[in-house]
Amino acid sequence: MKPLNPNAPPEVGATLQKIRLKRGLTLEDLSRAAGVSKSMLSQIEREKANPTIAVAWRLANALGLGIDELLASGPKESDAIRILEPYETPTLPGTHAGYVLRILGPMELAGKYEWYELTLAPEGGLVSSSHDPGTTEHLTVLHGAVEVEVDGVKKKLKNGGTARYQADKNHAIRNAGKTEAKALLVVIHR
Repeated sequence: MKPLNPNAPPEVGATLQKIRLKRGLTLEDLSRAAGVSKSMLSQIEREKANPTIAVAWRLANALGLGIDELLASGPKESDAIRILEPYETPTLPGTHAGYVLRILGPMELAGKYEWYELTLAPEGGLVSSSHDPGTTEHLTVLHGAVEVEVDGVKKKLKNGGTARYQADKNHAIRNAGKTEAKALLVVIHR
């Protein structure tokens, strides 16, 4: 057993690997989600490198953890409720297309069930290529109005309305109003 050295940096690698494996994520899965190279992740997990604060923050966000949990001993199993602060929610900014997509679902469910908060600027849109066969999306408008297009068919959706559609065809969600629109988007992969 190693003697404890209070001046040594935390051993993030073992904690990172334990959490990653518990969630069934490969190095490649976590690499994509966090924007950190596979080789860097491997070095961190083998305690060959310590992550910078920026890298630790990206890893914690991708895993849905607070950075303190990653730098300490990992998440506490006894916590009955896990709270994520707004800054801990991973966000995909599509500013060029006028949308912001906040990833609300946990990473371990990605590729099975995913849920997002979608914010669309006026004239903004989220345009998607077809997903895997059998994939469906369920979109509920929380504020504003949107237009959903699936394989060339368009339908308008008002505040409070829900659209359910096949997402294994090309599809798009566009802001149909003059003010910001917000919706919840659930993706179910078969």
